[in-house]
Amino acid sequence: MTKAPDFTVYDSSGNKVKLSDYLGKPIVLNFWASWCGPCQSEMPDFHEKYLEIGDEIHFLMVNMTGGRETLSSAKEFVTEKGYTFPVFYDTDADAAMSYSVYSLPTTYFIDTEGYLIAKATGAISANTLQRGIDMIK
Repeated sequence: MTKAPDFTVYDSSGNKVKLSDYLGKPIVLNFWASWCGPCQSEMPDFHEKYLEIGDEIHFLMVNMTGGRETLSSAKEFVTEKGYTFPVFYDTDADAAMSYSVYSLPTTYFIDTEGYLIAKATGAISANTLQRGIDMIK
């Protein structure tokens, strides 16, 4: 099994946050951008799951900030949609490079020990999200 690579991203206040800060609970790690249609289509399912089991599982929604995506366009999107899951901004592309993310959305399922258990590229359904969660719980 492969250990999930650590990375540094930033919260909405600009504070540094590391993946390793969240070890100890299962993690759903999602890479997205507001301009990405498939990302938009799966987000309501992620938000619903977060509201349901967000105390048992960390949902790390990492925005691919840079290029087409700006901090303000990403934040506006989250606010407009009313999403309350934790959103982080990959302004240094540290997370994207650590995970070799080239297409969006990409979702990783990481267990409590910090091992990569599953990966999904492209928009996933609520059922696939649940299957991934079942694999790391």
